[in-house]
Amino acid sequence: MHRPRREPAARMSTRTSTARPTMQTAARHTAHPVAWWAWALLLATAAGRTANPWLLLLIVAVAGLVVTWCRGSEPWSGAYRVFLAIGLSAIAVRMAFYIVFGGSDGPTVLFTLPSVTLPEWAAGFRLGGNVTAEGALAALYDGLRLATLLVCVGAANALASPRRLLRSVPAALYEVSVAVVVALSVAPQLVASVGRVRRARALRGNTSRSPANLMRTIVSPVLHDALDRSLALAAAMASRGYGRATGIPAPARRATSASLLIGLLGLCAGAYALLGTTTPAPLAWTAVAVSAAVAVFGIAFASKRVPHTRYRPDRFGARDWAVVASGAAAVAGTVLSGIYEPSALWPATNPLAMPDLPMWAAGGILLATAPALLVPSARGGTP
Repeated sequence: MHRPRREPAARMSTRTSTARPTMQTAARHTAHPVAWWAWALLLATAAGRTANPWLLLLIVAVAGLVVTWCRGSEPWSGAYRVFLAIGLSAIAVRMAFYIVFGGSDGPTVLFTLPSVTLPEWAAGFRLGGNVTAEGALAALYDGLRLATLLVCVGAANALASPRRLLRSVPAALYEVSVAVVVALSVAPQLVASVGRVRRARALRGNTSRSPANLMRTIVSPVLHDALDRSLALAAAMASRGYGRATGIPAPARRATSASLLIGLLGLCAGAYALLGTTTPAPLAWTAVAVSAAVAVFGIAFASKRVPHTRYRPDRFGARDWAVVASGAAAVAGTVLSGIYEPSALWPATNPLAMPDLPMWAAGGILLATAPALLVPSARGGTP
């Protein structure tokens, strides 16, 4: 009998290696995780500068389109749906708070609830009373704004690999990398745990939807499993030397810590000023730029004193800068609309009227869809 000819082991291994792309090769086909986070945070900044429902819904649609087109098949890729559900819950909670505790009022009364008289120290609040269309619309705008911010964060979690992001952490933050990995991996592990627990629950034939059963068979196991996996990963990193202390002189360590602290506090204050409406935009941008420069100086100065190397570090290329620029276009559009059509960014709810669509802001937000064309599609599907 003629036996089929067997290929040499070397040739078979070569064929196998070419059929399976390595992790480094797959990473080159997507954007840098820092670029994804910058893009999402810039979209969130644009959402924080307006209460126009058309713009907020447009930002949600842009984030969903980019996530659908650019996300991979990793466990954290389903984070967008989770944050979308959390955003819808935030809208419902905001509406419930308005109905119960009051807020903006108007002449159009929808219905009246039994009211409770509050003492003088609780002036400005109410329990029950008239629920007006103007107040409900204002509460809806506030809840939609918060939901859009959550959706932007969910898009970053679905697109950016936490492992690649940790590899890009500056050397100055090397000593806190164990805490960083726990913080960054809890949300992705939570999304993956939901799928595992739901499949195990279906295999056991548990179809009850009572709150007590869902809490016992889904919520508690999911939280326990996600935290255990994050702590196990942190322990594995600690056993390999992450978080070790180095012999940095005390004066240099104090100067570096002070510059980092001042820079980060300045960035927080500048971001708060940008999201607000009372601080002039030039002053807010100046505070952000100066604080960012101080923080970058502190990180760069400390990185030279920390012995830390990377194997095949991720490069921040032209495509990554283009992704960041597309997110910056959304912020630039809201800034231009604030100059030329400020009333459209913050539509009035009293009297009731259909809000206008600011064209500058809408055009900038549409430019934020550029990653769907710049970054190759990993896989299709619904977000």
